[in-house]
Amino acid sequence: MSEEHEPLLEGTLISHLLELRTRLMRAFIAVMLVFIPCALYSNQLFELLSQPLLRDLPAHSALISTSVTAGFTTPLKLSFVAALVIAMPYVLYELWAFIAPGLYRHEKRFAVPLLCSAIVLFYVGLGFAYFAVFPLMFAFFVNTMPHGVQMMADITTYMEFVLMLLFSFGVAFEVPVAVVLLVMMGIVPLEKLTRIRGYVLIAVFIIAAILTPPDAFSQTVMAVPMYLLYEGGILFARLMVRSQRRSRAAREAADAAGASGEAPDRSGD
Repeated sequence: MSEEHEPLLEGTLISHLLELRTRLMRAFIAVMLVFIPCALYSNQLFELLSQPLLRDLPAHSALISTSVTAGFTTPLKLSFVAALVIAMPYVLYELWAFIAPGLYRHEKRFAVPLLCSAIVLFYVGLGFAYFAVFPLMFAFFVNTMPHGVQMMADITTYMEFVLMLLFSFGVAFEVPVAVVLLVMMGIVPLEKLTRIRGYVLIAVFIIAAILTPPDAFSQTVMAVPMYLLYEGGILFARLMVRSQRRSRAAREAADAAGASGEAPDRSGD
């Protein structure tokens, strides 16, 4: 019997691999389609990325390029990252369309809101970093520069530094989704997450110290929102647990009512 099932299993595996290849190709094409206009306006994108620093630099200051090719390659690399970020919802949709057929209906109802929330929170984290954190952070760095020292940042180093911070804040804003997943999947009880708040606060500052520049200001700017998001995740997880308990109680009550309604019919027979 195993020999009879081997062709079926092999055909199923090949069909899944072909579908995965098709969806990955669609995602790649989507990124490339977004990359083309981003590449055409790569210099404008870099100017937009450099505004938070240039706004606080002294008059007639500018970023520098220590490489002959950096003036071309650095904005081009930024264009690809921007294209990937912009096209990320469609890329995740293709991955979801590949995974979704293997999930149960209740798992889909649970996963779709979390996936949408994760995408929105990632973009909110990027916006928070660019509009709220960068102006404060770069103003702090420029104003604390020693007398007689002029800040001259290389464009490649600056881009890598800024993209690292943007990605860090985008991931940090996924804390509520991670908390809800831990609770709903039964990995960590909700009561335990509420008891270890103090340890989480310490861990948050350690993570912020790793992801941000080595100064207390940047660490605090990242750690405070992360901890508030952790508390928000606990709140949402508690609401979802209560909702699940109410729906489970309603189903049990309906089953009990149905069973009690059927008893007289069986006794009458």
